Amino acid sequence: MYKTFPGILLCLLIAVPAWFLGQLLPITGGAVTGLLLGMLLAGFWRYPAIFIPGIRIASKRILQAAIILLGFQMNLGTVAQQGGKSLFLIFSAITTALLISFIIGKILGTAANETILIGVGTAICGGSAIAAVSPVIEAKDSEVASAVSVIFLFNIIAVVIFPALGRLIGMDDGVFGAWAGAAINDTSSVVAASYSYSGTAGDTATIIKLTRTLFIIPVTLGLALIRSKKGSGSRFNPRKAFPLFIAFFVIACVINASGLISGHITSALGSISKFMIVIAMTAIGLGTNLKSLARHGKKPILLGLCCWVSVAAVTLLIVNLT
Repeated sequence: MYKTFPGILLCLLIAVPAWFLGQLLPITGGAVTGLLLGMLLAGFWRYPAIFIPGIRIASKRILQAAIILLGFQMNLGTVAQQGGKSLFLIFSAITTALLISFIIGKILGTAANETILIGVGTAICGGSAIAAVSPVIEAKDSEVASAVSVIFLFNIIAVVIFPALGRLIGMDDGVFGAWAGAAINDTSSVVAASYSYSGTAGDTATIIKLTRTLFIIPVTLGLALIRSKKGSGSRFNPRKAFPLFIAFFVIACVINASGLISGHITSALGSISKFMIVIAMTAIGLGTNLKSLARHGKKPILLGLCCWVSVAAVTLLIVNLT
């Protein structure tokens, strides 16, 4: 615990002013403000290694805890209905990302594993999907690092650009939430972009994103089967592939539906969760190294750009037609 305390405290010290600035500047919101402040500080200050463990915990575990707490504000019936309605949208996003990564990867001549990781990361849930798939395809550390960096780059861009585009187009909250949930790569970026747009957009995007995340299992299983036919010893581990925090999110929704917790408490939990999101996004900003992102080469970045733009375009078309 004491190892993570300095980093978490640093994130908290930045998140507090980011939260209040977000109240004054609702166009960006606290989460985006925290992300930008974290990136700005990381660019000018090479902070000591003592802060790193806490920053890493804040960017992952605190974000997952925040999403679980969001479940206490959501109606279970709405979650099931929204998740079911979004299956075609999610399937379209995943199919587009995988097809484009395969085609553009062949054209650019990127390594096969790198192409798969960037495609899967764009299709499902960024770093989590890459982490689940990499041992199955026996990816090298350098390939994993390259894919994660590329996905992260477009996550950062999406957090800033998506809300601006949504307002420019005049998208209503539900439509924007569906688009963000289906098109943005990583859960943290989905939550940050959508809740900076509105609470309704955030709720919709979170449900769709978590439904999309469940596709880690069939995609990873499919890759494992393909590798096994090619003679690889790789095996699919469903426990590692399934994001456990989604199960706790559903449990929170069930508790909320049961009426065991009063509205005052669920409202307070919702506010806490939104502040925790600001902390997590601040941590992600602090962990951003733009020089490192650029170091991995032009081809993976171009591949990631093609996947990202294609998924954004296809899902934008679908949410506006349905």
